[in-house]
Amino acid sequence: MPMLKNAKKALRVSQKKTVYNGQIKSKLKTALDEVKKSPAAASLSNAFSKIDRAVKKQVIHRNKAAHLKSSLSKLLKK
Repeated sequence: MPMLKNAKKALRVSQKKTVYNGQIKSKLKTALDEVKKSPAAASLSNAFSKIDRAVKKQVIHRNKAAHLKSSLSKLLKK
């Protein structure tokens, strides 16, 4: 356990960010699964939106986002 005041605060902040980032990742994974099950333009648009939000909040890397978008687009083309 942290003993210093600033270490305690850093722990609190870290725990809050972990919860928030977990929510973003969960929504992202749900959207990706939806597109993989039944590829459609509407679900693809929703997934792209979730991917972009995750990148904006720095939950995933922008190159990973590009990779995900590319693979999802290929699913829709099939």
